[in-house]
Amino acid sequence: MTRLSLLDSGILIAYLGGLFVMGFYFSKKNNSTEEYFLGGRRFSGWVIGLSLVGTSISSITFLAYPGDAFKTAWLRFLPNLMLPIAVVIAARYFLPVFRRGATTTAYEFLEPRFGPSIRAYGAIAFIIAQVVRVSLILYLISLVIQEITGLDATLCIVIAGIVVAGYTIAGGIDAVIWTDVVQTIVLLAGGLLCFAVVVSALPGGVMQIVEIAGDQGKLALSELRDGELVPVDWGLSLDKKTASMMLFVGLISWLTEYSSNQNTVQRFCASKSDAEARKAMLICVLVSLPTWAFFMFLGTSLYVFFQVFPEPSAAEILTGSRKAEEILPFFIMNYLPTGFIGLVLAAALAAAMSSLDSSINAISTVAINDLYRRHFRPGATDQHYLFVARWIAVVAAILMITGAIYLTRAESRTLQDTATILGSLLAGGLLAIYGIGFFSKRGDARNVLIGIAGTMVFTGWTILSSRSMLPSAVQFPFDLYYTGLIGNIVMFLIAYGSSLLLPRLATITPDSPPARDMMRD
Repeated sequence: MTRLSLLDSGILIAYLGGLFVMGFYFSKKNNSTEEYFLGGRRFSGWVIGLSLVGTSISSITFLAYPGDAFKTAWLRFLPNLMLPIAVVIAARYFLPVFRRGATTTAYEFLEPRFGPSIRAYGAIAFIIAQVVRVSLILYLISLVIQEITGLDATLCIVIAGIVVAGYTIAGGIDAVIWTDVVQTIVLLAGGLLCFAVVVSALPGGVMQIVEIAGDQGKLALSELRDGELVPVDWGLSLDKKTASMMLFVGLISWLTEYSSNQNTVQRFCASKSDAEARKAMLICVLVSLPTWAFFMFLGTSLYVFFQVFPEPSAAEILTGSRKAEEILPFFIMNYLPTGFIGLVLAAALAAAMSSLDSSINAISTVAINDLYRRHFRPGATDQHYLFVARWIAVVAAILMITGAIYLTRAESRTLQDTATILGSLLAGGLLAIYGIGFFSKRGDARNVLIGIAGTMVFTGWTILSSRSMLPSAVQFPFDLYYTGLIGNIVMFLIAYGSSLLLPRLATITPDSPPARDMMRD
């Protein structure tokens, strides 16, 4: 097992130490929940924009994108192309609502519109989903650290978890946003270093990558079927992946991200003005799309590299004997010179930590504002809420580390399935709820709860069907990739449809300040 050199170890320790220093530097400012959760609402657009990039790219960009492009082609890049459209819609319709009335969380909107039960549902669903998500991210990044350093997996989890929890709990949103900026830069630098090593080793450089990849269909919109790359068509279909359907999936995903994900909405609220928040969204688009494309192309470049310089381990990834996500760590371990390994490992950590710190802070924010302050301890002092917020962040970090350690002792495929199931059950149809809330005056808590129940039944049906636990006559007739898309349609049809049948309840108080501030005319 590869061990880090003294130089690489020094680079990595310096990077982690720098994050700790930043966290405790910003801790001096955190004397209120407004500061701890939103940084006093004073951030400029470029800072928030790079922070959004850091939060959205995560380990998926650094590990999964190169792995997917290495093994298949560019089909799964398509959903990202819908980000600009989602951002235009969000800037026009979602952002003004979230920026009114000193909003702190995405779920405050749900109470004046549908009642406290739906707000609580949104908050609890977010917290559970985020705990599962951060456990998986920490587990995945621990595998990279373990492969490169040779340290025990549990030790890798504990070290990475303590570092990210330490600066997040101490520094609040200030530390999260500024470290995200640094981590975005480090991530890009690490990817560029890997690409530079590949290009310098290939006799034909970049043109050789384009020629070989083009000839072998690695730059096409293709899906791997029975070991062969098959180009997809542009038709509309629910039983197979098509380019058009992938774009629809991307649109739904990004609209959900920008309407109901606290990690994103919290940054809207932390901006010092509407104009700066819109600037942040523009910067996120302009940086994210090229970044995703670059890491996809890095995976394509690695494919060409190992075609020119064959390697049994790389061949095993292509045949499915090893996971596609292992290709970049394998390249880092075996082909980067001393000094580069430490920097690229720091980039891998940056990819994970930029998501982990955001989620820990967001969990604390939602738990305090939507649950604790609203239902358990209303009217307490702000210092009390700040104290409890830090302890909630501690608990979230402990759950994250515990969950990641648990993943090391179980079948990763089963746990990935479990995470997918939980995400589908809890977040299924969330965009439809916000869509009804934003663009219609129909519907109340009863209608949404009926819709939630129906969507959960639909998701449960797809899960049981995918495991062949139901008779063939009632098997689902669509590709599981479209579960979220169809789930939102199911939610809308049931919730909005029931609002046409049931008499409306007066869940909105016209004189309520939240209702005046957040409801559209």
